[in-house]
Amino acid sequence: MLKVWGRRNSLNVQKVMWLVGELGLEHQHAPAGGPFGLTNTDAYGQLNPNRLVPVVEDGALAIWESHTILRYLAARYGGRRFWPARAGTRSRFDRWMDWCLAHWQPAFSTGVFWGYYRTPERQRDWPSIHRAVAQCGELLGIVEQALERPYLASDDLTLGDIPLGASMYRYFTLDIDRPRLPRVEAWYERLTERAAYREHVMVDYEDLKGRLAF
Repeated sequence: MLKVWGRRNSLNVQKVMWLVGELGLEHQHAPAGGPFGLTNTDAYGQLNPNRLVPVVEDGALAIWESHTILRYLAARYGGRRFWPARAGTRSRFDRWMDWCLAHWQPAFSTGVFWGYYRTPERQRDWPSIHRAVAQCGELLGIVEQALERPYLASDDLTLGDIPLGASMYRYFTLDIDRPRLPRVEAWYERLTERAAYREHVMVDYEDLKGRLAF
């Protein structure tokens, strides 16, 4: 049985748990990080020397870094739907996973969610926040043009949807300006119709407001 370490309101944990849910994998969730602690213990350091969440244990194997975990689970348990045999087909979703890390997460997770939501109001750098919000709109403009099918890389959900899609719940529920992007909005609505997305991604994050710790 898989063991997934992390807290439910961690975006990176949500990515992993969403895929676990989509695959219907039997698993044990072990709360860790933030108020749950444990990441500073020697035992956890043996699982992940960075002492971050998530970590997935699969038998004797411990996997860390959320996108690596996603690829591992897809290759190990996802079958051809989530891990097609052809490298060219996999590249269609792999590029979006890396795009999310390289472009979207610095703008949204760091610039908006941390800069705005998780920073106490008196400490907020509003010019930087406004720039980050505008950059998010520009980046989603790229996604808008790419969404010629129901999902980013296919007519069905792939790994390419998960990293970016996991942050869409926060993006669409934060009190920020958002450009009108009909395809992105329709894609997000399709995600919210998925049971695993509702269970593992649409998680309350109120306790993170104004908290720079964890």
